[in-house]
Amino acid sequence: MIRVIFVDDHAMVRAGYRASLASIADIQVVGEAGTGEDGVKLARELKPHVVLMDLHLPGISGLEAATRIRQHDPDCKVIALTGHNESPFPRKFIEAGAAGYVTKDGPVEELIQAIRAVASGRRFISQHIAQAMALDAMNGADQSPFDQLTKRELEIVVALAQGEDMPTIAKRLHVEPKTVASHKYNVFKKLDIDGDVALAHLAIQHGLVDATKKKPR
Repeated sequence: MIRVIFVDDHAMVRAGYRASLASIADIQVVGEAGTGEDGVKLARELKPHVVLMDLHLPGISGLEAATRIRQHDPDCKVIALTGHNESPFPRKFIEAGAAGYVTKDGPVEELIQAIRAVASGRRFISQHIAQAMALDAMNGADQSPFDQLTKRELEIVVALAQGEDMPTIAKRLHVEPKTVASHKYNVFKKLDIDGDVALAHLAIQHGLVDATKKKPR
């Protein structure tokens, strides 16, 4: 039996996938969470074989949550289950140690295939995403300006674009505020921008954050 938990901030989405998997004999949904922090805690408590993780979450992002889950339990397999297939997310998520990347608009059969694949020790990436990643690698293309950022810089970009201030980000990521400030300076330099508003617009334009989830300052 493959033990699975869902981490998604939409209860209806979680309920829909839970219902879709209810009749699958070898897969058992053992829990669900609505934030990245709760997903990390739940993974430590329930020790699932597979975590299905959205990328845009309140608090820490799915990218950071996946990293923390893998650091605590390297045997736990994380699959991104997201509505976003834009660069740089697929590559960054895989680099963070995730075993799979599946989009929400795919068929349930693909999700079942992904769960079984990663539980058996293989990777699974939706075919159209895998093809796009392969073509980008062949062409040396940087389709998103965020491709050049490190995982930590990307995490801070998402937090800033969602309206968090630097002290809050530092506390959540367990780093010094000056470290966040240094990352922010490097991000602005790499992206050739000069303010938080420009960063937020660029992040929304390239799908890094959902404008409807942006927190007020």
